[in-house]
Parts: sequence; C-alpha cells; structure tokens
Amino acid sequence: MEKPNVIEYSVSGRYALFTDPLSKTGGEKCTYQIPTYQALKGITESIYWKPTLTWVIDACRIMNPIQTESKGIRPIKYSGGNDLAYYTYLQHVEYRVRAHFEWNENREDLARDRNENKHFDIARRMVERGGRRDIFLGARECQGYVEPCSFDEGEGAYDNTDLSFGIMVHGITYPDEAVREEEKGKMTVRLWNAQMVNGVIHFPRPEACGIRRVLQEAKQKQFIFEKNFTGSAEFEGGDLFGMVEDLG
Repeated sequence: MEKPNVIEYSVSGRYALFTDPLSKTGGEKCTYQIPTYQALKGITESIYWKPTLTWVIDACRIMNPIQTESKGIRPIKYSGGNDLAYYTYLQHVEYRVRAHFEWNENREDLARDRNENKHFDIARRMVERGGRRDIFLGARECQGYVEPCSFDEGEGAYDNTDLSFGIMVHGITYPDEAVREEEKGKMTVRLWNAQMVNGVIHFPRPEACGIRRVLQEAKQKQFIFEKNFTGSAEFEGGDLFGMVEDLG
C-alpha cells in the first residue's frame, strides 16, 4: 500500500441498484452498469466513519460480468396503497475497492481527533469484521457483504477491457465536505465521464469533477459537547466502540 491510511476490500452481493436518476421520471428505476463514487463512499462509511475524516475512493475493479435482471416491484405510494413498477438490477456483483481517508478540513472543532494510526487501525479491523453497519449496494433491498482482499490479485471479468459508460452521476458534495469556496454552505451534485481501463475505474477526486450543479442551500452540522457527542472518548484520541469490540 502506498499510504498508511489506505484500505482495500471486496464487496459483493446478489443484487445491486445504482439508480440512474433519468429512469426515475416514470416511477421506475434502472441501474447504472457500474457503481457510482457516492455509492462506494457510502459503503466505505458503513465500514467505518467519523466526521473527523473524509473517505476518498481511488479505484474500483469490476470482478464479475455486468448482467442485469428486471423484477416486478410493488412500491408504496405516498398517497397510500401500492403501485406496480419494474426495477432493473445488476445481479451477482463483486467489486474490489481501494480507498483512503483524509482529514475533514471543515471540521476544525474535531482537530484533536486527528490521530491517523488510531483511525486506520479501527478501519482495518472493521474491514475484517465486515463493517460496522449494514452494507447496501445502492438500495436497501440489495444486501452487500464486505471482506478484506488484495486489490490487484485474482482474475477480473474485464482485466483486458476498456469501456466508456458516458456521463453519469459521480456523487453529491455536502456542505461539511465542500472544498470549493463557492460551494460551502450548499449541496452540490457532480457528474463525470465514466471510463474503465483494463477493468479498473479510476475516480477523479470530488473537487476535480468538471460538471457540477448547486442543488440547494444547506448547513453544516454542529457538534455540541454532551448533546450529540460524548467528548473525550469519542473525538480526542479514544474510541469506546472499538475498545468494547476488542474486549469481546
């Protein structure tokens, strides 16, 4: 590994649904062919996350052939009752992900928690245990499973293949992670021209995406001692959750 804060893991599942927003206009959902940056970031945050840090997804390797399956779904209507729709899922997916964390520079109030070795050790343990929270592959009905792996080992379905997937959603920049000055205090959607090279998707950094649109004004969450965090054990070099798990 190039950095001490890099993790590599495999995430797999029977189904995945990385929804193309264009397919929602008719009340039905159709998946992208590959996961979005935001979906992989959410999976990584389900493995381990604290507001002190920000996960950056470096690359994703597509291990299984891209296959889809349409299923009849009865979603609940806001006005009551059920509707009938067809959702198109990816099936039998496996992705290998490489990610690293950086300090969230918008969180100066949590600067005392910037202990790289502590956070990396916890993240590594959480990868080995399959994550702290439930893993979903784009949608809640698509359960995922995480395990440690070596990113480059094994044979992938597209190891010698280059593909272009066109313009697709990269992710959403929330106000607490905004880097660009003009986007602070706002929620911004990002798009990019997705490319696969030798079966690997190398994601641009969020601030490097050239297609962006501000969605709305938004406020950064404030952390208040004894109200929504416990203080020293949580943000000043300790980690009660990890300590309890180690004892167990």
